[in-house]
Amino acid sequence: MLKLDIRKAAPVVSAADIEALAPRVAEAQKALEAGTCPGNDFLGWLHLPSSISAEFIEEIKATAAVLRAECDAVVVAGIGGSYLGAKAVIEALSNSFQWLTNDGSNPTILFAGNNIGEDYLYELTAYLRTKRFGVINISKSGTTTETALAFRLLKKQCEEQRGKDVARKVIVAITDAKRGAARTCADKEGYKSFVIPDNVGGRFSVLTPVGLLPIAVAGFDIAQLVAGAQDMEQTAAKPLAENPAAQYAAARYALYTQGKKIEILANYQPKLHFIAEWWKQLYGESEGKDNKGIYPASVDLTTDLHSMGQWIQEGERTIFETVISVEKSEHSLLFPSDDENLDGLNFLAGKRVDEVNKMAELGTQLAHVDGGVPNIRIAIERLDAYHLGQLIYFFERACGIHCQLLGVNAFNQPGVEAYKKNMFALLGKPGYEKETEAIKARLG
Repeated sequence: MLKLDIRKAAPVVSAADIEALAPRVAEAQKALEAGTCPGNDFLGWLHLPSSISAEFIEEIKATAAVLRAECDAVVVAGIGGSYLGAKAVIEALSNSFQWLTNDGSNPTILFAGNNIGEDYLYELTAYLRTKRFGVINISKSGTTTETALAFRLLKKQCEEQRGKDVARKVIVAITDAKRGAARTCADKEGYKSFVIPDNVGGRFSVLTPVGLLPIAVAGFDIAQLVAGAQDMEQTAAKPLAENPAAQYAAARYALYTQGKKIEILANYQPKLHFIAEWWKQLYGESEGKDNKGIYPASVDLTTDLHSMGQWIQEGERTIFETVISVEKSEHSLLFPSDDENLDGLNFLAGKRVDEVNKMAELGTQLAHVDGGVPNIRIAIERLDAYHLGQLIYFFERACGIHCQLLGVNAFNQPGVEAYKKNMFALLGKPGYEKETEAIKARLG
């Protein structure tokens, strides 16, 4: 089971400070369970792991098998939570050089609809011209600009290259049960479709078809991912003393009240980079409102010790650090000896590379704590589907608790709409005539 160590958050926050929050954490847990918290119509994620049946997993796997058999490449079209969770898990479980060494046993998984980069989309469509490709279109509404634009391009290209009959087999929609442009398109074209539950927001949707289907297409064990989340769901329902998710939420809140406004999520395993990107959306979009919230940042270590390390060590003391540590690597590689020893590193000869990495992790933690940076450590046994499932639900549950402690609605994102209104006004979208006139006047 995932392990949490908050001892090095002291002296800023002590174990007693966290224990003192037990009544408030219990109230937060109660509000989530009873559905009395703000945004209570989006609590479907809370017991999602335990609601996933073996039959549902088999249905996901059957659709994935069709895409795997029919496609060299599958493009996941989605933005925010509609792609970050899947990308995080796929990147964490994949061979780091899969894009160079793919032997054809698994389709290449690509992502689109998460930006409006013309060069990106041109280069993607050019790459796909020689590929048997399919598309997983993920959108509740079907009208999100970035995703809708990408899907228009991909749908047209897939039909032209593979014919409409094959396109119907290799385009899958993950969307609303009844409403929206994506649902209308899926029904009209006869695509296989899965439903995004109404009560699960995008950033909490990894364990719905939004995440499970792309992960299964990539060839990974979604049953184990779900099993890990199910086990953490049980643990995260316990009282504070036995509950790492609640302890993490309490530690974050105690640090925030002591002026630690920035959390840096660090890892020493390069494959966790997109886990951090997913985490940033989960926490940034959930708690960043009403002029409150911890700013979520991330670093990949030891790489970023040679860039951000200086700032972490000696910059403004408004930060704390949370380290994800993977206890066991999947491969063994020994540090070699060199007769000339020009680099002076023969003292490491015969040691596993992971041992060197672990000492870098420990040495950095001690240095940062000495530099006034409170430190939290999250340890998972290994980087596999089961332990990633634990980690995902751990972060989700802790996020829900922490937002209750902050007093914000974890499940809305009103600030996201601001840029869209301006963009539509600037582009002259029908229905935005007054806004277009106003913004043109503003810009002179």
